[in-house]
Amino acid sequence: QVQLVESGGGLVQPGGSLRLSCAASGIIFSDANMAWYRQAPGKQRDFVAVITSGAITTYSDSVKGRFTISRDNAKNTVYLQMNSLKPEDTAVYYCKAIRYNDGISVYWGQGTQVTVSS
Repeated sequence: QVQLVESGGGLVQPGGSLRLSCAASGIIFSDANMAWYRQAPGKQRDFVAVITSGAITTYSDSVKGRFTISRDNAKNTVYLQMNSLKPEDTAVYYCKAIRYNDGISVYWGQGTQVTVSS
């Protein structure tokens, strides 16, 4: 039973910061690539950032330089530090885990709402 539980979302003013957390259980976390996606109202779910099991990071151009993804394998947790937030960052943010075993396994969290508004 794999569970990904996001937390840390909320309402923040433009220019503010939030740190999202995703706590994983039921998975060998250190072997998983972990990613953040987001889905704004009326839009598709878009890639935000990924950190591989080897700690290599990749970011969407829209968040590069403002967001930082990190992981703490001892805590089975992946983070998304979001700085200089803009109204267009408003979305539900989802945590995603990807493992390559006997096949590709993909798991999603339930999401956490981030609202950037003045």
